[in-house]
Amino acid sequence: MRRATAWVLILGAVLLQAACGFHLQGHTPLPAAVKAPYLETQDRQSAFVASLRHTLLSNGAQLANAKDQSSAVVQIIKENYKKRVLSVSATNQPNEYEITYTITFAVTAGDKELLPQQDMSATRTYSFDERLLLAKGHEEDLLRADMARDLADRVMRRLASL
Repeated sequence: MRRATAWVLILGAVLLQAACGFHLQGHTPLPAAVKAPYLETQDRQSAFVASLRHTLLSNGAQLANAKDQSSAVVQIIKENYKKRVLSVSATNQPNEYEITYTITFAVTAGDKELLPQQDMSATRTYSFDERLLLAKGHEEDLLRADMARDLADRVMRRLASL
């Protein structure tokens, strides 16, 4: 009797999760309008474009090789990466940096604008010590890659909402 009750409760919990639209993080179902997108960008090797390509493929998109073969065009209009000093030591050496990764994108399908031009940015800060120059350079590279993944995930959520 207890076993049957436990199974009914488990089945009920699974059905509730399915009914509310629950899905595993990282897997966003794409609408038909963006199932076969074409990525239009100046720099096909940038960290953001690589992350967006990976995110689209892992969510079931079939990337088109040409605009005329695509269901939609995801246009990466601008990518910008900036680094600025946040604080300095008494000897005027940088102690902390802020890095910002900004993208501008738009999505069209033929003559129809699915998403108008939008800006997104991600910002991170990190401490700096010139005695650890190589390690801090590596930390900046890791943060840049993390910001690119974050921005790609955010673009993916926008695409999924179409």
